[in-house]
Amino acid sequence: MLLRTLRLYLLVAATLLVGLVMAQSPAPKSLVQVTDLLQVKQLSGVSIRPGGQEALVSVNNIEPEAESKWEYRYQNQLWLVPLGGKGKPRPLTGKDNAGQAAWSPDGQQIAFVRNADNKPQIFLLSLGGGEARQLTRFKYGASNPVWSPDGRKILFSASVGLKELAKDSSLNPGLGAPRWPLEKPGFPKNEQVLASNAAPNPNGSMAEIRAYLELNAQDRKAKVINKLNFQEEATTSGDLNFAHLFVVDAETGLSPKAVTKGFYRFGNAQFSPDGQSIVCTSNLDDSQHPDKALESQILWINLATGATKTLLGAPGKTFTSPKLSPSGKWLAFQQGSVSFVDVPQLLLMPINGDLSKATALPFDRNKGNLVWTAAEDALYFSAQSNGGAPIYRMDLKTKQAKALTPADGGVNSFDLAGNQLVFVQTRVENPFELYQSDAGGLNSQTISRFNADWVAQKQLSFPEKKSFVNEKGLTVEYWVMKPTRYVAGKKYPTILNIHGGPSAMWGPGESSMWHEFQYFCARGY
Repeated sequence: MLLRTLRLYLLVAATLLVGLVMAQSPAPKSLVQVTDLLQVKQLSGVSIRPGGQEALVSVNNIEPEAESKWEYRYQNQLWLVPLGGKGKPRPLTGKDNAGQAAWSPDGQQIAFVRNADNKPQIFLLSLGGGEARQLTRFKYGASNPVWSPDGRKILFSASVGLKELAKDSSLNPGLGAPRWPLEKPGFPKNEQVLASNAAPNPNGSMAEIRAYLELNAQDRKAKVINKLNFQEEATTSGDLNFAHLFVVDAETGLSPKAVTKGFYRFGNAQFSPDGQSIVCTSNLDDSQHPDKALESQILWINLATGATKTLLGAPGKTFTSPKLSPSGKWLAFQQGSVSFVDVPQLLLMPINGDLSKATALPFDRNKGNLVWTAAEDALYFSAQSNGGAPIYRMDLKTKQAKALTPADGGVNSFDLAGNQLVFVQTRVENPFELYQSDAGGLNSQTISRFNADWVAQKQLSFPEKKSFVNEKGLTVEYWVMKPTRYVAGKKYPTILNIHGGPSAMWGPGESSMWHEFQYFCARGY
């Protein structure tokens, strides 16, 4: 009897112990699946509110189409994130693909872009409350808004088609055809670009037949391609478009004024500190087809007179990434060559000087996102290096660059205000999150959880860095990611994923490959 009672007690105790252990054991983590791509929130376009304690960030994700099974679409929202972890992020826009946001100088409004009647247009959103209002209703659309320093005007770009441009007297004052050859057979002087009075008729004259075929092209019944760069990411296009710059009143949005003219493409525009001029890039060689033009210049355009001055330009050279200092006294820029593969050089020039007065800032990596300090004593930028894309601070006195974020992390967007540095970073343990540190990169903290919670439930593979010396004595780095549930001694199929070299490398900090790398490892590669 005692033995039976003892056995019963032992059985009950064992059952309770197993239950207790199971209750305390964390649930096993799952592997990354294909459909986890729908959970990845991609962050970009971070900007700190002027004089505030918040940052704006663009959040993009993939969602299933409600009407079509196995069809998907991208959705983009603007979010406001309190700095210092003092509150929860909140969405400012609905799922209507709002993007390209820019703070007004007083920090009370946001200009952003979303589609209206199938054209990108600029909207204004007051942080005081209320719905966003549409500012522009421009026939060409409006993108990339930039506020003037006094907040009274907005500079923007618009994409104008070749035939639209040819008929627009404000953008093409002479209403003539471009000088460079379009290379379409039968039109040695680009006559097909000019307006024709011929009525569309498939049985008519040659001019009428051409007008009829042009209608088919406009209705997208056929693609007419006679240009070099016709391949896009997922389709082909024969359209030839030109990016032009316009200025519009920030209150009324009426009658945008063209800042640029001609069969050229303009970009990287910013106001001078006094708001009277802009700096931008273009290629003003009117003898070259835009798809074949590799050179570029940095221009200074007076908004009142339209007078255009070439600040920097030389045969066989590219001048890009212009960034005026806060005082307007200095211009940071990059210079490259079109004749061979090289890493563009970072330089600094007094705005009233020329290339002979420019100072080189040595750094042999591809650089982007130039940001000045308020004191004009340093430049911040991000650069791909050794598998990551850290933020660097270039001291303009010593010409020394210092990495402020981890070498194996990838920063695709950041902003600097006073002693605050806010950035979007990709790490192996999290594809996209928003971080904050001081201006020296210290006291870093995560201030968002867009991906943290779902990724915490996943078992991940972490790369092991290795290297070898090639036949030229160059040390080449690479990374090995083992199957997520790797078992020592077992053989696995291997995927060799090669990318990069002089530029566009892949590594642990490459955000676009995070899901793909983790998925293949989860599948046993």
